[in-house]
Amino acid sequence: MVKPLSWLLVKKDWRNGDRIPRTGGVIIAANHLSWTDPVLLSHFLYNHGRWPVILAKSGLFKVPFLGRAISSLLAIPVERGSSEAAKSLRISEERLANGCAILFYPEGTCTRDPDLWPMVGKTGAARLALQSGAPVIPVAHWGAHELLPYGSKRPRLFPRKTFHVSVGPPVDLSKYEGKPLRADVLRAATADIMAAVTAQLAELRGEKAPDTPYDPSRR
Repeated sequence: MVKPLSWLLVKKDWRNGDRIPRTGGVIIAANHLSWTDPVLLSHFLYNHGRWPVILAKSGLFKVPFLGRAISSLLAIPVERGSSEAAKSLRISEERLANGCAILFYPEGTCTRDPDLWPMVGKTGAARLALQSGAPVIPVAHWGAHELLPYGSKRPRLFPRKTFHVSVGPPVDLSKYEGKPLRADVLRAATADIMAAVTAQLAELRGEKAPDTPYDPSRR
């Protein structure tokens, strides 16, 4: 269902897909621009040999038909703002141990940066990587926001947009191995992950990224 929809909606500019490991548990860390980019990134990952396992709001699992559909796709429910929030990380670790590729948005939501650069990330992806030992592959994309801007319900189908994707080398988190997963360690590892994603996006956009990422908690 996704592939025909993706081919119909956008043109493709896919780069460095060979950097995605074809086997084994892996964390795909991506920026988030639009409600459409999970669909478009899923097509990209599928065409490069990986079944994308996504994290989705727990409420979606309660919607008739949709809940059963996303459960069958191995999607992971996320309980935001509750004592059950850590449950999604436990399920994610199990998925990684079974060789899954998890599509992770470290920002937690679509960016609020005025120029659409990645924001300061949340620490879930870093914690998962350091606990599991799974590699983190940074993936940046650009163009999904032109198809459907964040907050809009009306897609802009014409003229046909181009979905740009670039994959970076695995993020080097070796300096954090063996360290207690304290807040400062997780924040530093998260910053490394987001910097890698931002570097790929700067290459796609042909622009210099901000020296300091946008932090919505300090706006």
